[in-house]
Amino acid sequence: MSRTAVVVAAMVLAAAARADLAAIRSEPNPEKRARGALDYAERTLHAAEDAYRDAQWEKTVAALDEVREAVALAYDSLKATGKRPRRSPGPFKKAEIKTRKLQRHLEDFLLKMSVEEREQFQHVRETIQKVHDDLLTGVLAGWEKKK
Repeated sequence: MSRTAVVVAAMVLAAAARADLAAIRSEPNPEKRARGALDYAERTLHAAEDAYRDAQWEKTVAALDEVREAVALAYDSLKATGKRPRRSPGPFKKAEIKTRKLQRHLEDFLLKMSVEEREQFQHVRETIQKVHDDLLTGVLAGWEKKK
């Protein structure tokens, strides 16, 4: 398969993945949207691992970027509920647990890569870490006091 064909295939797969994420974005209930986005992030992380194992680098890159976008969407959706995480911790705590699981899974996956490859995904790691930390802080101390 030529390099052009590989790039085109990766773009088609990325467009299909974005369509899935677009469907999640269209969910009117922010709690369901957050839950769906985190489930999507988990599935997409598995897809990234499969792509990496099959030496499909473009597909791996696209999938990991989708993971980052899905986690950010989940966080924004939870904030959009208008609920206080300390008073209604349920969805926030579930999301915190899920992001911690995603963190561990991502770290295990990145250890399979070379150092140079790993560095390309620092932004994915940082996004998941920040969302996890903010959710944990929100449940324990409340983020309504943060500016």
